[in-house]
Amino acid sequence: MKKIIDARGKACPLPVIEAKKALSNFVAGDTLEVLVDNFIAVQNLSKLAKSENFDYSYEKVEENNFIARFIIDRNAKYESNELDSINCNTARSENIVLVLSSDKMGEGDEKLGHTLMKGFIYALTEQDVLPKTILLYNNGAKLSVEGSDSLADLKLLESQGVEILTCGTCLNYYGLSEKLAVGTVTNMYVIAEKKMKASMIIQP
Repeated sequence: MKKIIDARGKACPLPVIEAKKALSNFVAGDTLEVLVDNFIAVQNLSKLAKSENFDYSYEKVEENNFIARFIIDRNAKYESNELDSINCNTARSENIVLVLSSDKMGEGDEKLGHTLMKGFIYALTEQDVLPKTILLYNNGAKLSVEGSDSLADLKLLESQGVEILTCGTCLNYYGLSEKLAVGTVTNMYVIAEKKMKASMIIQP
């Protein structure tokens, strides 16, 4: 079977996520071709292939137009292992707290920063290990209100059991108190408490 995914124009990490989903249903002899429009995506797909032990190659069709190709070897032996279904990652039981203090990721171009943050939150929904709590304050409070580009992803995370807390003082400051659309309002005491009790704090 051969499948083609057109990931041109899709921001990182969408090409990798879509390829990984497709490959999860593949068997020996199948081929996946992913169309992308930048070499960074080609490199990221190469890393995916290496981590999953797939044969991989890419072809530059024209400027900003590449075909990344995954092939599962017909002669390879694929054995079912019941242990594969067991997740021994202890991070699931840890108190991981994600802090979003801005509505953009990193320093530099503001538009790029917003795109990166949107991509980060979406990528988070695809992870096997999720944070226990997400704290949103300062400009990060804008991510959990009506009209936010990340609202759907935050709602999905909440439905998966992630606690989402947004600073009430921040909502008031920005005039967004009536527009909170996911999670609950919190205060600095709770924010401090969550951070102090966290086994791991992640801040992109």
